[in-house]
Amino acid sequence: MLSEERRTLILTALSRSGSVRVSDLAASLQVDPVTIRRDLAQLESAGRLQRVHGGAVLRELPTAGAPGSIQRRVAETAARFIPDDAVVFLGPGPLTAEMVPFLMAHQRLTLVTNSLQVAWAAAQSRKHPLHVVGGQAEADFGLYGDAQAWSPLRADWVVLEGDGLDAERGLTHDQSRYATLARALFDLGAQVMALLLPERVGRLGAVYIAPADAVDVLITGREAPNAALWDLSELGVRVVLT
Repeated sequence: MLSEERRTLILTALSRSGSVRVSDLAASLQVDPVTIRRDLAQLESAGRLQRVHGGAVLRELPTAGAPGSIQRRVAETAARFIPDDAVVFLGPGPLTAEMVPFLMAHQRLTLVTNSLQVAWAAAQSRKHPLHVVGGQAEADFGLYGDAQAWSPLRADWVVLEGDGLDAERGLTHDQSRYATLARALFDLGAQVMALLLPERVGRLGAVYIAPADAVDVLITGREAPNAALWDLSELGVRVVLT
């Protein structure tokens, strides 16, 4: 098998699962692990993945001309991950609010939020149907009411920000009202996407939300620590680096 063909197969496996192991690739491609490590090094140099202990995790290709701030990278990648025609709940926070302009590239979405920032940004475009659920406004511009009132909601995707995500200690947040809301949203049965700044991966916030393996997709910056990323991918979390 030619090296280019082998690397294409590696990227295909990576795009499917978000992470790959050297041992698994060596067995499936019937080559020595040293060859796989060399392939991973070449693909990392090309910006296609990030090597971690024992394998690699996915790195999102940058968009041409996009500014390089971590917040923008995470928000744009998260928006591209959402499929057309989905019902998407966006929780409060600067990363979810920054997603909104990029979501306008979709043909059709239904947006649901309790964030005043998200609601205002989405209402300006008038492109997608927007539903705002409420309660008392808090310092993060989120509207928080009785968590029991969230149970009738239905969504395909729930997008949350975290102040910590660790394989052993789970998804956490520093604000108790946000954490209470997030726990209710996990009960909706939707796909859950967590957005974290890289320095918060492997860290612990003040209030527990859910176990790490309840998160379907983590989107963060490529600056996040390798060991924490690999531990999360081992749990089945799809890790996407920007």
